[in-house]
Amino acid sequence: MSTEDKRIREFAYQIWESEGKPEGQEARHWEMARKLAEAEAQTPSKPKASTKPKAKPPAEKPAVAKKPRAPRKPAG
Repeated sequence: MSTEDKRIREFAYQIWESEGKPEGQEARHWEMARKLAEAEAQTPSKPKASTKPKAKPPAEKPAVAKKPRAPRKPAG
């Protein structure tokens, strides 16, 4: 069994499970799985997470002086 066939089988099984394991839907599941595997094969592989450029931390905003609060008047 080729690697592609194994991948299709995995997809079909996942689809079958996700739909609640219905009976009589094998042909539809296999077709959906075949299309998924085909699309996956055409998609260029993504770079590994470790090779991703790191994002720069956001620039710090200058501190803004806050106005002092007025003292509260006693209730009464």
